Amino acid sequence: MNLKNKKSLAVKVLKLGRERIVFLQSRLEEIKDAITKQDIRDLKKEGAIVVKEIKGRKKVKKKKKVRGVGKIKKKVNKRKQEYVKMTRKLRKHVAVKKKSGELSKEEIKDIRNKIRNRKFSSLRNLKEYTGGLRK
Repeated sequence: MNLKNKKSLAVKVLKLGRERIVFLQSRLEEIKDAITKQDIRDLKKEGAIVVKEIKGRKKVKKKKKVRGVGKIKKKVNKRKQEYVKMTRKLRKHVAVKKKSGELSKEEIKDIRNKIRNRKFSSLRNLKEYTGGLRK
């Protein structure tokens, strides 16, 4: 029995792939007699035509990307304000040290360059650095 035309009709009616449609062997005579789209729909309801489940892998939920510490950006204005505050504080400290004569000109020049390049995270950090120079 050639049921190729019946299968293609079922594909059109049920809007499925050819591989997913299966005809039951015991009901092939009824399927052979089906001519219209409505006949195919009725046979599916009765269970003469079976639809296979979809094959394939499960869809994996996409992971949310967590921004790392290095990727977090504040507004430029905020960053600049922080930089200016810290720089002024550190330079003021260096000026006081210069006035008291604790640092030489070369050390002051070096420290000011490091302040500009943000080597010191805080005033305490700078004080530790200058304390290390003296020892």
